[in-house]
Amino acid sequence: MPFTLPSAAALQSAFASSSPIAQPPRSKYEARSELYSAWNAVDDAKSKAGSLSEAAKNEIEKASAKTQQQVGKIELYSAKYYATCTFGGLVACGATHTMVTPLDLVKCRRQVDSKLYKGNFEAWGKIGRAEGIRGIFTGWGPTLFGYSAQGAFKYGGYEYFKKFYSDLAGAENAYRYKTALYLTASASAEFIADIALCPFEAVKVRMQTTMPPATFATGTFSGISAITSAEGTAGLFKGLYPLWGRQIPYTMMKFASFETIVDMIYARMDKPKSAYGKGVQTGVSCTAGYLAGILCAIVSHPADVMVSKLNANRKPGEAFGGAVGRIYKEIGFMGLWNGLPVRIIMIGTLTSAQWTIYDSFKVYMGLPTTGGAAPPPALAK
Repeated sequence: MPFTLPSAAALQSAFASSSPIAQPPRSKYEARSELYSAWNAVDDAKSKAGSLSEAAKNEIEKASAKTQQQVGKIELYSAKYYATCTFGGLVACGATHTMVTPLDLVKCRRQVDSKLYKGNFEAWGKIGRAEGIRGIFTGWGPTLFGYSAQGAFKYGGYEYFKKFYSDLAGAENAYRYKTALYLTASASAEFIADIALCPFEAVKVRMQTTMPPATFATGTFSGISAITSAEGTAGLFKGLYPLWGRQIPYTMMKFASFETIVDMIYARMDKPKSAYGKGVQTGVSCTAGYLAGILCAIVSHPADVMVSKLNANRKPGEAFGGAVGRIYKEIGFMGLWNGLPVRIIMIGTLTSAQWTIYDSFKVYMGLPTTGGAAPPPALAK
């Protein structure tokens, strides 16, 4: 896929000095610009930034058209369509989760030991002084691998299952009961996605919560080797049940609330979704994604705490139910909500960024953004 930066000609055009002859005549009531050089410089910078933005937009549209020409027309619900959605999900989830690794690191450590740090900035300060910048990004490797795989199956699977269940129900029933359709499709996709995520999540949590740091493993594959050497392959999947318990409700809320919020936004706008440009549609995705992320964080947080505790503290050979019961006795109900404010910020930002990246990629490839579809003709008013 071509790398889309403005060309040299576009940059030169955007920042070329304007001819004074082309400027409109100054009114006798207008202040002399040379007396307000700072204001004049700001206005000039705004004008040049606007020109550059327009030039960059044109370059991206050219690159998009070229890519679409190379790939060919992507028919909705074709194999090429699902492959495009799968790749979009891989990029959206892998990149965003890796970027917020410092937040995730503090969240996981505070879930395991709520007295370890008083706040995020204190935590990053302590970690930075003790371990350097690299320490603040502890666990970025398994995060990148795991959430890239999960994102691929999650988004690609959601598009597949949404179409599959819609065909089973019929167009009219699918629209009438669309929330149930979103919930079922997202749960089915996440069930599979978590199997791909689980081994990397186990490594990530242990790398982030083992104290003193770096005594467990220094990288993704050394972490996998350390777990399988001590516990066998089953050690990589011992957090699968609580991971399902965290991620399936999270994803059901993520997709169903996102699609519902998108529908609500377009219902309050003057025109249907198809009447708006790519920028507006992507902006709607960004807004709906953040609101959906807040709901996701609240719904899935207790299970997220339990996943961190199980991966860090589950004893070898201990039954799942017994481990959950023991941990709950230790932390109590309120302990299940440790780190919630941090997670709301993290998940809200993550979800918004993921939907923005995912839908931007779909637009880049010539596909419509997610949600806001018109009802079938039989149900249209």
